[in-house]
Order: sequence, then C-alpha cells, then structure tokens
Amino acid sequence: MLTVIIPTYNEQRNVAGLAGRIVRALADTDYEILFVDDSTDNTPQVLTRLCRINRRIRFIHRPGRRGLASAVATGFAAAGGDVLAVMDADLQHPPEMLPVLLRRIQEGSDLVIASRFVPGGSNGGLSLLRRLVSNAARLIGQLALKDLRRTSDPMSGFFMFKKEVIAGVALAPLGWKILAEIMVRGHFQHLAEVPYTFRSRREERSKMNLREQVNYLRHILRLVADSPEDLRFWKFCLVGTSGVVVNMVFFFLFTRLLSLGAIPAALGAAVLAMSGNFLFNDHFTWNHRKEGNPWERALKFYLCCGLGVLINVAVLAALHGLLRLPGAAANAAGILAATIWNYYANNRWTWAVTLPGDNPDRA
Repeated sequence: MLTVIIPTYNEQRNVAGLAGRIVRALADTDYEILFVDDSTDNTPQVLTRLCRINRRIRFIHRPGRRGLASAVATGFAAAGGDVLAVMDADLQHPPEMLPVLLRRIQEGSDLVIASRFVPGGSNGGLSLLRRLVSNAARLIGQLALKDLRRTSDPMSGFFMFKKEVIAGVALAPLGWKILAEIMVRGHFQHLAEVPYTFRSRREERSKMNLREQVNYLRHILRLVADSPEDLRFWKFCLVGTSGVVVNMVFFFLFTRLLSLGAIPAALGAAVLAMSGNFLFNDHFTWNHRKEGNPWERALKFYLCCGLGVLINVAVLAALHGLLRLPGAAANAAGILAATIWNYYANNRWTWAVTLPGDNPDRA
C-alpha cells in the first residue's frame, strides 16, 4: 500500500482540492492519504470533514508543534503503507505525478525523487529570490555531503521510497527539508529521478523564512558531524587550509626576504607545510585509523605528499613559466591540484585501515 504523507500548516484553502486530485490520480491504487497538521487556523476542521467523506484519508493534529520535517517524520511512524510518498500541501507539487513515481518504485527503485533539474523539469514556480535561495541551499548541501550528489535536486520536497529504506534508522530532522536526512541516514541502493514542473503557489504566502534557512544550515552541519566519511573530508580540508597558510607565508618569505626563485621557494614552503599537515592529520583527521608504526605512516604520507609537491611544482612551472601568471597565483593553483591528490592517496594508502561502517573511498 502507498501512504501519501502531507505536512500542513494553515492550509485550509488547499487541502480539499489537493485531496480530490490525489484521489483521482490514485484511483487504481491501494493507498491512504495521511495529513500531519500543525495548523492554528481551521485546517483541522476541514480535514475532519474530509476523513468522514473518504476513509482513505486520515490526519494527525499536533497542537503547539511546528516543523515540516518533524511532521513528516511523525507521518513515517504512523504510515500503514510499505511505500511512502511525501509532498507539500500548497499545490506546488502536482499529485498527478504520484503514479509516475510509484511506477518507478515498482520497477525496482528504492527511492524516487521528483526533480526540477533533470531534462523536462522546471523550477518556474519560484520567484527569483526563492530560486536563488533554493539553488544556494542545493549547492551547500551537495558540497557538504557526498550522498546528496547522487541527485540533481536534494532539496526536493516531493519524493517516494520503500519504507524499508528507513527501517531501524533514527531520523533527527531539523527545519523544512527531510530528503537530505533520508539520503544520508537511509539504506538504499537504487535511486531514480523523474522530471516535474514546480507550480507557483496559488493561495497565501510561502512559509519559508530566515529561521528555516538557519535550521537548514544547522541540519547540514549535523549530518556532516554524523557522517564519518564527510566529516573526515572536511577535517582534511581544515588541516589543508592551515597548510595552505603556512605554505603561502613561507613562499612569501623565501621569495621576498631570501630572494629565492619561485620554484625553489615553492619546494621549501611545501616541505614545511607537509610536515605540519602530517601531525595534524595523524592526530585529528585519521585519528581512528592509527594502526601500525607511526614512522611507516609518516613515510607513506611523505611519499604521497612528495608526489603532491611535484604536482604543485609542475602546475606552478606551467602557469608561471609558460603562461606568465604571477608566481603566487600559479603556486595557489598548484596547491589546489596537490591537495586533491594528497587526500585521495592518503585516504586509500597511508590511513587505509577500514573500520565497520567506514569506507575510505568516499568523500
């Protein structure tokens, strides 16, 4: 059975029309519609009437509570179906897409996301400002969490999945988006996307505000903290940033005070930065993988980073010597290329001990 979960907050003008469209769209499907309502207007009264008319419709009222993601989580716990769909109540998600999402589930997908950003999709229902905010949130999420890069629309509020995806998972959503929570904490293999057109809001105004945007950032940080692979990558970036500062400072000192050329200055600065980075990475980034002889880890690290130095110098030489870019800018480009190499090489070799639930190939 399919359970369509719809969080509502003061949607008295929309819920009846939405329910009617879902009923028509799912006429040939075994389904239920579950509204999870935090409203302070007459939405509960409207939902009560709908439940009396159609036994497939039910609702949970949460007086004094607020939060779209937590409302959806409440719906997950109360759902009777083995397939769950989530959509908004403001008619921006077309219910006629539900059979399309369900068909992909029946074809073997574990999670199906209605996306605005695949061919055939459209984000036209958002104002320019909300479009900018939405795109910024999508970029932040995909940069911070590798799991979110599996979809073009990690901020989608319209999706469907098999209930087993969240079986045994302790969801801790915050704010107005829960798909990111499911993608990071859930258990699934096959993900599919279907295009849809995001409609403009017909009634009232958007519930989006600054508080929800702050909650979204807090949620992303919480997910990063709870994801060992993503957290390790950002620890490495933090250590690497300190190494970049050390590298650039010594590069400046060597070229300005000692009058060294760009290439020998870059070599000396890189060696000093590399030594500090090993100590920080061994005790901070990969502290849970410290098996074996530390000198062996140090040797592997220096070998990896030694090749990184060559990459740094090669990029510097090409950009400074051939393209005549300023030495500092060329060196910065070399540092970026070397940093990418250093992370993946050390993650797979220097600190390659794999713990349960850990995957050195990620992030």
